[in-house]
Amino acid sequence: MSRRFYPAESVGNGVSTAVIDPTRAGWQYSGLRVLSMAAATTHEFTTGSTEMAILPLSGGLKVEVESHSFRLEGRDDVFSAVTDFAYVPIDADVRITAQGPSEVALCSAEAGRRIDPYRVAAQDVRVEVRGGGAGTRQINNFLSADVADADKLIAVEVLTPEGGWSSYPPHKHDQTTETEIELEEIYYFRIDGDDGFGFFSCATDDGEIDDTLTVRHGDVYLVPRGFHGPAAAAPQHHMYYLNVMAGPAEVRAWRYCDDPRHAWVRDALEQSPPDPRLPMTGARPQGHA
Repeated sequence: MSRRFYPAESVGNGVSTAVIDPTRAGWQYSGLRVLSMAAATTHEFTTGSTEMAILPLSGGLKVEVESHSFRLEGRDDVFSAVTDFAYVPIDADVRITAQGPSEVALCSAEAGRRIDPYRVAAQDVRVEVRGGGAGTRQINNFLSADVADADKLIAVEVLTPEGGWSSYPPHKHDQTTETEIELEEIYYFRIDGDDGFGFFSCATDDGEIDDTLTVRHGDVYLVPRGFHGPAAAAPQHHMYYLNVMAGPAEVRAWRYCDDPRHAWVRDALEQSPPDPRLPMTGARPQGHA
């Protein structure tokens, strides 16, 4: 059985604070690397068989790929603003330069179709407030299947205010049917505030997976299959997670099946007023230094 939970201090190497590739995950498609870069330093790599979204978690970047040069204004941190990002295709040489101290997520998927590099401005990222009541959360759909082009890669950010719940009701996407599409999924967590924490669950009907875990800043959880959620933010500590998904289906889409024992919760939440604290973040004014 492949390992599913990686505490922050266990998932990096000398260059990256987090490294998940399909070999490490024990699956075929989804990957994530988080780089911590000092000001004016560079990182060069070749994408090979993977397409990527280059997403600033903090700080700003210059991204050079083929004849393209993109400036990513970035943000102070994931709890302060929505960010711009760059997409880079398979078989590309990429150079990243940090404008100041920066952290960057490289969301990746094994892919076959080549798409030209592009940048999406923060102002053009679709921000969605989903759910209601204690189950209200913010979704930054920067590379969701219905807003930006990719071959296999789907990636979104989720913000859950302190004391709130998200990824609820529990849902799954581990087979391809008329109502579901198979997707491997990575959860990369960040928690606001010193010593902050939250909770996350994943379980399968056969009992092989039955995890309810305390998650902290920088932790990673891999969802190979099963009903996952809820994610709960402890009081006084907002929760963020980056979801990276990809799978074998020819159609790039996010379709899921709710746990039938808790499916009623979705309608109940939708009928409750949304949490007025959301959305928590938006795009920074253009030209903000």
